Amino acid sequence: MKLRFSIALSLVFVLVACNSGTRPPRIGSEAPDFTVADSDRTVKLSDLRGKTVLLNFWATWCAPCVAEMPSLVQLQSRMKDKVTVVAVSLDIDENAYRNFTRTRTQGLLTVRDANQKSNSLYGTYKFPETYVIDRNGVVRRKFIGAVDWNSAEVQQYLESL
Repeated sequence: MKLRFSIALSLVFVLVACNSGTRPPRIGSEAPDFTVADSDRTVKLSDLRGKTVLLNFWATWCAPCVAEMPSLVQLQSRMKDKVTVVAVSLDIDENAYRNFTRTRTQGLLTVRDANQKSNSLYGTYKFPETYVIDRNGVVRRKFIGAVDWNSAEVQQYLESL
């Protein structure tokens, strides 16, 4: 009987901890605006208002980021009228960034933020992380780690915005 009570009590603590009511910072708040300029382009987040934005922080040295990239490219191609993927590379090595983007990010709006100021605004230091920002500039969701952007659940969610 004591064992059952201990197990039940432990389960209650685990369930309470899992549903503590906390959300990632920034969810439901206006997305911090930033401007990033590299040698190829300048991206200002607020210029993209009116479309749903997937703000993806990544780097070429990040294996999960590299694995995720093809599905981001496919998503952008499929949903280009509704969603804009902004892929912010945090690479310091410009050559690594250029070599990667030349062949693997066709169709994506990519920019390199070697000073890592944009991701710092969001509190992102582990990659990849992606923020879904609605048409009004409000952060609606945060994905931590690589995501299959081709999954039916993700596409339904994006269609619903």
